[in-house]
Amino acid sequence: MTNPASPRPGRPRAVVRLIRTALVVLLAAVLTLTACAPFESSQPSAEAAATEGAPVGLERFYTQEVSWSSCEGSFECATVSVPVDYADPSGDTVKLSLIRLNGRNAKASLVVNPGGPGGSGVDMVKDSAKSMFSQKLLDSYSVIGFDPRGVKRSAPITCVNDAERDRMRQSTVDPSTDAGLQQAFAEQKALVDACATNSGPVLAHTDTVSAAKDLDIIRAAAARQVRLDYLGYSYGTFLGSTYASLFPDRVGRMVLDGALDSSLSNHEITVGQARAFEKAVHSYVRSCLTQSGCPLSGTEDDAVAQIQALIARVKDQPLNTSSGRKVTATDFVNGFILPLYNDRNWPALTQALGPALRGDGSGMLRLADLAADRESNGTYSSNSSFAFLAYNCLDYSTQSDPAAMRAEAAQLAEVSPTLGESFAYGGVNCRDWPAKPVRTPAPATYSGESTIMVLGTTGDPATPVEWAGSLRKQLGNAALLTWKGEGHTAYGRGSSCVDKAVDSYLVDGSAPTDGARC
Repeated sequence: MTNPASPRPGRPRAVVRLIRTALVVLLAAVLTLTACAPFESSQPSAEAAATEGAPVGLERFYTQEVSWSSCEGSFECATVSVPVDYADPSGDTVKLSLIRLNGRNAKASLVVNPGGPGGSGVDMVKDSAKSMFSQKLLDSYSVIGFDPRGVKRSAPITCVNDAERDRMRQSTVDPSTDAGLQQAFAEQKALVDACATNSGPVLAHTDTVSAAKDLDIIRAAAARQVRLDYLGYSYGTFLGSTYASLFPDRVGRMVLDGALDSSLSNHEITVGQARAFEKAVHSYVRSCLTQSGCPLSGTEDDAVAQIQALIARVKDQPLNTSSGRKVTATDFVNGFILPLYNDRNWPALTQALGPALRGDGSGMLRLADLAADRESNGTYSSNSSFAFLAYNCLDYSTQSDPAAMRAEAAQLAEVSPTLGESFAYGGVNCRDWPAKPVRTPAPATYSGESTIMVLGTTGDPATPVEWAGSLRKQLGNAALLTWKGEGHTAYGRGSSCVDKAVDSYLVDGSAPTDGARC
């Protein structure tokens, strides 16, 4: 079977949605504070100051006029032009789509990123900002969301149509066999060729360093600030730490929630996530066994074994659904993983698992469709799977040698008996990508004066809490806040302790004591 735990269906890729973040909605202690730069320090003395110091050759992008107009009811929308290739700023350009929610007492703009890579910041602000963020934050900032290059409205990576995406999700190739692996390579090459044909020149430049340089143009041209105030979730923390490494003197107030350790290799990320998701499976099972109506039984280990047996059965025989569509192992595991991002969604998993154990995959298919951004009418509402592929193929080197992938598969099965097999064979994805990786994993570096706030969650399955501690050390001038909770990311997920700490930092300029816990 193709790797079902890949962030997108039909793709044997290990890095599971480096952030679906708090945007995933399937159903409906006071900290000691230390002083940090006052709120006004992020503001220019005049708007023109925001464009000072533009890199040579990029002046026209930094000084461009950005025209905001009403959209989506109470929001404003705009576009910002950026070069496709920063090594050739006189060449092709693309337009990035932005949205803004103005705060009634706003003294600054806060740029936000929901993660991914491939998540839409426009959708995040439009659909979730008013419910995710505190009123204090919304009053004090104009919140700006943007679709990064290659994502949805911003020169989107385009590969195949919706019907073909449905077909790809039905794939049952088993890359653990020689014949299956060759078929997986062939299918992935066909997809990559389609991406190259349909996406244009941006395909070779959809990478995080380029996106971070875009972010600085957004700071200057759209936010009109000398320093960037920023809130990034999951992959958005990687984008943020990359920005801080490139533009340390331009960092204002920066919150990195659900931190990704930029020094990790593709293999290290894969193993770390597999281990963390296995931990999340056990946390879910322990909770389920205490609830009436839980379809699992026996001890914790017994219940986990029941899930493992169900996945094995679906691998051999896809589940039927009321719609007539089948639930392959790929879809099953994608649907199973999605609720693990937020413990408030565990009841949705329980509700879907019961019928699945009896042979009805309808509930699991609904979860898998949510994970894939598939609407009930059969259309897909985003290109996030293709953007995810583009960013990861340029940001990381992957090992496509069969022996190496099989050795990794054995290690993954050891650290995650339930899901490890689903994280294996990620090297298939990028072997035939038309552009080579543009970075080598390395620790973030930061020499700026503004303290960066890093958040980690103890039960985070997608960005293990250890990564937050590592990133905090790399940044140097940073403060780590750890939340004892389940699920992915922390701010806006129900902890008043976390929310107050983040608001105090972003609005009042008071960073938490490094090492504080909620």
